[in-house]
Amino acid sequence: MSKAYVFTRNGGPEVEALVDQDPPVPGPGELLVAVRAAGVNPVDWKLRRGYLRPGSAPKPFPVVLGSEAAGVVEAVGPGVEGFEAGDEVFGNPLTGGYAEHTLLPVAVTAHKPAGLPFADAAVLPVAAATAYDGVRQLGLAPGATLLVTGAGGGVGSAAVQLARHAGVHVVGVASAAKKEFVASLGAVHVESGPGLADRVRAAAPGGIDAVFDLAGGDTLREAATLLADPAALISAGDKALVAELGGAPVERARTAAVLDAVADLFVAGALRTHITRTYPLAAAGDALRLVEEGHALGKTVIEVTA
Repeated sequence: MSKAYVFTRNGGPEVEALVDQDPPVPGPGELLVAVRAAGVNPVDWKLRRGYLRPGSAPKPFPVVLGSEAAGVVEAVGPGVEGFEAGDEVFGNPLTGGYAEHTLLPVAVTAHKPAGLPFADAAVLPVAAATAYDGVRQLGLAPGATLLVTGAGGGVGSAAVQLARHAGVHVVGVASAAKKEFVASLGAVHVESGPGLADRVRAAAPGGIDAVFDLAGGDTLREAATLLADPAALISAGDKALVAELGGAPVERARTAAVLDAVADLFVAGALRTHITRTYPLAAAGDALRLVEEGHALGKTVIEVTA
């Protein structure tokens, strides 16, 4: 049997449980992976509450939590090429990452470089990959100025680093408590809250060339007023509102090539994951609660004993 942290129906934390179940069996194009680490993300508790990704169908209960994981291949499914038992990999699991075993689809799985620890690899497929896709989508030239809202979170902190690596000036919006963290990433910190636009104008008198939004709501509305061209506005925080404002949602590639790219950036020192808390699988609920309540700074990881 294999342990997994699941939700048994849609709802709040009361529907979560640590259970024993048979390890999944890899089908065509799939890898059975012994999980070593799993990232914790807001989308995890949103799925538990009943959110469905566009184009996806509800999964039968119980559903294993977790949208990103890293581990060691134990078996490969029919037709799989380029992977074999013993390979160290990371990606977006089909059957949840908060578990001792999961299935990874080869289309969104990459080999883990030796210089990339399991814990760091486990937090790249969602946050870092989203940031990579968004920064690439904007295509800003060196010297341009980018406003990142939610700059203290997992996606935001990665977006700041990737933009700075590309030679872009960054203004990062986050709470006062995250000022030092945002500044350490190379961004000019601006405190979130009402009056945001005026504070951004003071911090960037030359203007803002693009906005990468991760907050949505009123923050997104106010940030949009700083742009002359709404086409330079993208959001991973509020897809409906960004379209209403004339911008676009972040276009996710969801490919192994993107995972390879962010792994290479980590190994090269251009991207740090900023893991601030780790929990064992038995305390997965505590890890998820930290993220769900909005208290997490940087990334939170569940580590699974080999």
